Amino acid sequence: MESTGPTVRFSGLLATCTAAVLAAGALVATAPAASAADVDVARNGGFEAGLDGWSCTAGSGSVVSTPVYGGTKALKGTPAGNDNAKCSQAVTVKPNSRYTLSAWVQGSPVYLGATGTGTTDVSTWTQSTGAWKQLTTSFTTGPSTTSVSVYTHGWYGTPAHYVDDLTLVGPGGDPVVVPAVPAGLRTTAITSSSVALSWNAVSGATGYNVYRGGTKVASATGPSATVTGLTASTAYSFQVTATNAAGESAKSAAVTATTTAGGGGGGDTKLPARALVGYLHSSFANGSGYTRMADVPASWDVINLAFGEPTSVTSGDIRFSLCPVAECPNVESEAEFKAAIKAKQAAGKKVLISIGGQNGQVQLASTAARDAFVTSVSKIIDTYGLDGLDIDFEGHSLSLNTGDTDFRAPTSPVIVNLISAVKTLKAKYGSGFVLTMAPETFFVQLGYQFYGSGPWGGQDPRAGAYLPVIHALRDDLTLLHVQDYNSGPIMGLDNQYHSMGGADFHIAMTDMLLAGFPVAGNTSRVFPGLRPDQVAIGLPASTQAGNGHTSPAEVNKALNCLIKKADCGSYQTHGTWTDLRGLMTWSINWDRFNNWEFSRNFNSYFGR
Repeated sequence: MESTGPTVRFSGLLATCTAAVLAAGALVATAPAASAADVDVARNGGFEAGLDGWSCTAGSGSVVSTPVYGGTKALKGTPAGNDNAKCSQAVTVKPNSRYTLSAWVQGSPVYLGATGTGTTDVSTWTQSTGAWKQLTTSFTTGPSTTSVSVYTHGWYGTPAHYVDDLTLVGPGGDPVVVPAVPAGLRTTAITSSSVALSWNAVSGATGYNVYRGGTKVASATGPSATVTGLTASTAYSFQVTATNAAGESAKSAAVTATTTAGGGGGGDTKLPARALVGYLHSSFANGSGYTRMADVPASWDVINLAFGEPTSVTSGDIRFSLCPVAECPNVESEAEFKAAIKAKQAAGKKVLISIGGQNGQVQLASTAARDAFVTSVSKIIDTYGLDGLDIDFEGHSLSLNTGDTDFRAPTSPVIVNLISAVKTLKAKYGSGFVLTMAPETFFVQLGYQFYGSGPWGGQDPRAGAYLPVIHALRDDLTLLHVQDYNSGPIMGLDNQYHSMGGADFHIAMTDMLLAGFPVAGNTSRVFPGLRPDQVAIGLPASTQAGNGHTSPAEVNKALNCLIKKADCGSYQTHGTWTDLRGLMTWSINWDRFNNWEFSRNFNSYFGR
């Protein structure tokens, strides 16, 4: 989002930030030679059969006949934009076994590595161009590891590189077998029209199917799913199976759940079933002009006051004031502002204080900052009689310390203290407290590929840094509306990169939030999907509001796909998310500047 000041600024990080996440490789000592009984378990490592067995990002890999190291073919990887030309292959291996990974490469830099080893993932790289060079590293698989992913890639903005004669030598892997029956099926959230489920992950499973009354109703890549489109006050029975290349397991033990009585699905927060959320430039004008609270149309269900900002980055002391008269000649008085808030609330609207924005960096690095945050935010809420809080931490507000690798148990003080502060505020104000968040894709969906500084260090420590906050507060969270704009290309659950500005980006990014995903590709650390009623899509209201503006027609295509599974294009969603809450925009002011195009389209689509 934007921050204070008279000039136009866009929300969030520049698209180029995505490129900063790539891990820097580390040279690994050459491994001992494999024993004579070992075999090469990699498939088509000489690329004589083209790309058979290999998956390359964004069409970056091709097979050439020159240059080659051995045989008649080699792999050519061509980095472009935010793609590093990664090609990978899943290889069946044996648990508790030593493997040696080797390949001949030409170009600089070229990386070779393995993930999912169950112990320590490994990589090595070459720093010089010229003649073919051999890269070699080794690893030992974990006690339950039956598959690893081997990969090669280059570097952003570098010329094409070449790979040939890749081998993974060690004990031959056992054949893939049908996975075990999932255990621990349970409900995690229930609304009038949906039931959220989770279960224990199954070793060797690549996916899961959810059954309702014996009929398959959903699929998932991780051990959680939300079944939507249910009837209020109705009992349902659910089972789940695990799947892989060998087939599908038997159904799990059943769990029953009864949906709640009808309503908006927002609990005590009492949001409408379809909500329109907007940011109001209350403390600045920013080129779009100042809009008085009383002049905000009735279309807006949640109004986020932008912004509360800290007295210093690490103080935790948040302040909020109305736009100065010099910048906003038509600004209302404090008394008029407070009266207008009460009038909106009387009409059923929610008014929140949004903390942060592009320039409002907030780092709760100490318990003193945490406590100051609680005290100062409480004062703002009480002074203006607000309904809750929106967390819009951007830039360098959230990052993960080296070694903080599990989103389920964060240790970084800025993360731990933020979670604690918000829980304290929630406890103080009770069940009616509205909590929303507006992170950027860099801090959420990018976590599918990268999390923090990574297992070897060198990655951007902000990658995926919102995930532990969202996860810890999911039971308190009213709405998550990720900013689907000012973003670089992001990989979706289809392992393809998606770019902002069209329906495809919103479909892929939103589906990730609802289906859940393994963090940094670790299938033992799956971020569970949120309920559809907790999710709205964040978009800019006009071309002036931010990069990635999406036309009304494309917005409607995204809604059709997510809610109705129609107009989906090439991306296939992992569910039909009929209870998707709605849309968020930056901002109400920019929508007014653009003749209310965004809100009018929302009203038209949902028949309001």
